[in-house]
Amino acid sequence: MSDASVPEPSVVATRKGRIGHLLLNRPKALNALDLDMIRRMRAALDNWRDDPEIHAVLVEGAGGRAFSAGGDVISVRAHGMAGNPGPIESFFGEEYALNASIAEYPKPYISLVDGFCMGGGIGLSVHGRMVITTETSQFAMPETIIALFPDVGGSYALPRMPGQLGLYLGLTGLRMNGADAIHAGLATHLVRKEDLPALREALAADGAAAVSAFMREVPAFTLAPHRETIDRCFGADGVLAIFKALEAEGTEWAAATLKELRAVSPSSVFWSYEILKRGAGMSLRAALHAELKLTRKVAFHPEFHEGVRAALVDKDRKPQWNPARVEDVDPAAIAAMFD
Repeated sequence: MSDASVPEPSVVATRKGRIGHLLLNRPKALNALDLDMIRRMRAALDNWRDDPEIHAVLVEGAGGRAFSAGGDVISVRAHGMAGNPGPIESFFGEEYALNASIAEYPKPYISLVDGFCMGGGIGLSVHGRMVITTETSQFAMPETIIALFPDVGGSYALPRMPGQLGLYLGLTGLRMNGADAIHAGLATHLVRKEDLPALREALAADGAAAVSAFMREVPAFTLAPHRETIDRCFGADGVLAIFKALEAEGTEWAAATLKELRAVSPSSVFWSYEILKRGAGMSLRAALHAELKLTRKVAFHPEFHEGVRAALVDKDRKPQWNPARVEDVDPAAIAAMFD
């Protein structure tokens, strides 16, 4: 008889036929990533790397609501407010090292994304060989909402999307469904949610080749009607120029986009823009290194503390940004974040 007092592991690593299976197992927290999960995933991947019986790795989230809804930024905020850099460095440093190891993994690394996949969840999926999604999935990089920035390799992945899509998604934090995530480059295959049990069995029996039998036609990109506007406005030279370009459009879509951008942290829009621009010319490992350097500033910044408070601690959704408008952000203060 099992001991009910013993908590279940945050990541369950098992062998199923030809695959190593990783289950992100914090369903009440929507599988938000903490340091224990990062270390358990890294240990399992290292263990399976040279195992001839493991042909591929499959990663998914427990609970049916999320693959992973992000990282444990509440703890990061607490350490930042306490002036305690050690745990912050450990969390981000080991998370980003895991992201790099996923990208460089010698065997097919397959993410089965059903439900929410945001922030840290993107880092656990997008760098792998296959990102399988369903009609109920939701993808986003919503870091500007909490005054962070698109990290976990987002500064590498987003600039490599078609046109200016990555900058648009990174600054606004817009959510996309599974089909749109494929069009944007965050996912690779669409399957029906009802087919997931059969897909798991087929992967265990036949490895990564089994995916092709379950693929479904990808619906049209819902952002297609706005692609030209996105490229034109977000291709403007700088944050203030983007805002002016959107204002000049005079359309309902542009007004809605401006409203989204006005709601997030003005300072975060600037440092997110800068890290995304820099990431466009970097390798993944270089981009992750640049992100780690920026976390050493952002994690101790009052904007980040306020953003996490409003979104995840008090949950009043009423952040008091300082400064409150992009027009009032000091360029020297942003430059100092990258010293």
